[in-house]
Amino acid sequence: MESNHHVSGINPHFKVSGRRQKSADYYIKGLKSHNRFVLSEGITLLESNLSEKRKIAEEVLESFSHQNESVIRIGITGSPGVGKSTFIESFGLYLISEQHRPAVLAIDPSSLINKGSILGDKTRMEHLSVHPDAYVRPSPSGSVLGGIASYTKEAIQLCEAAGFDMIIVETVGVGQSETEVDHITDVNLLLLQPGAGDDIQGIKRGIVENADIFVINKADGPQLELAKLTKTAYKNAIQLFHHDVSGWICPVILTSALEKKGLDEVFQSIIGFIKSLKEKELFTLKRKQQELRWFEKQSLRRMKEIAFENPHIKAAYEHLSGQLDTNNLSAIAAIHHFEETLRQQMQTRK
Repeated sequence: MESNHHVSGINPHFKVSGRRQKSADYYIKGLKSHNRFVLSEGITLLESNLSEKRKIAEEVLESFSHQNESVIRIGITGSPGVGKSTFIESFGLYLISEQHRPAVLAIDPSSLINKGSILGDKTRMEHLSVHPDAYVRPSPSGSVLGGIASYTKEAIQLCEAAGFDMIIVETVGVGQSETEVDHITDVNLLLLQPGAGDDIQGIKRGIVENADIFVINKADGPQLELAKLTKTAYKNAIQLFHHDVSGWICPVILTSALEKKGLDEVFQSIIGFIKSLKEKELFTLKRKQQELRWFEKQSLRRMKEIAFENPHIKAAYEHLSGQLDTNNLSAIAAIHHFEETLRQQMQTRK
């Protein structure tokens, strides 16, 4: 007689066990041995919102807190379609030919709706991303404005710890908020395309003022003559701006990422700018100012997180937001009430 009892093919004694969290020592040793896979794991650790993982990440960062002034941090920005990824791949391979080890942190824009990101830069840098002397890491920008992710500065630190000496930060490439990259890098390149000089009046002033080197990409084929006109327009325009480093005249360089032209001139301009910073004793000063700014920015973020751990503060914020949504309260009044709640809670904790 056939039994009605169904025998499962799944082992009843099988248990799914969570992956054990690796120790800080694992990451420290891996980074010191220049292990690219451990570097990727370390950056993933930085991205985590879990307090346990953040503590380990902070312990790892503390082990590499010493500033390495032989490393150059390069910011590269420019509007979408200017060819940033193609340029970075060609420039990265050029740096390798000059015995350097480049790491690329490519920030992709995130959707404000579902927080998703395409992360396509690694596929656009197919040769550089697989080179043993290079590292390419695409990361979502999240909700952070400024063309960079909230942990980009810390990711730079891990790349340096893993032995990379040229750290390239490719920004999202949209809007005036691109100026934020200046606060985590030593030198900034603004990529332009032929014809950009035709609309010189419409250029975002903040982005132009933060650029140290102008690069007109795609200067090849039928666009070469247009690129030369664009170069002239920009050389005339930058005379109206005063660079922060006295005596530095921003170079305007024609490049072709496809034909590998102009890359040496870009490299020499970067080296020249860093030399100028060090001669004027501005290099160390700039990095110290960046540390202070990062401390302020991250401290404010932590303060917000800690404040909203308080159920009274969180409830007050949600209640006031609801009152605003139904037009029962003005924004000024809501801010005033929220401030009172914050002060009361701070007094209660004393």
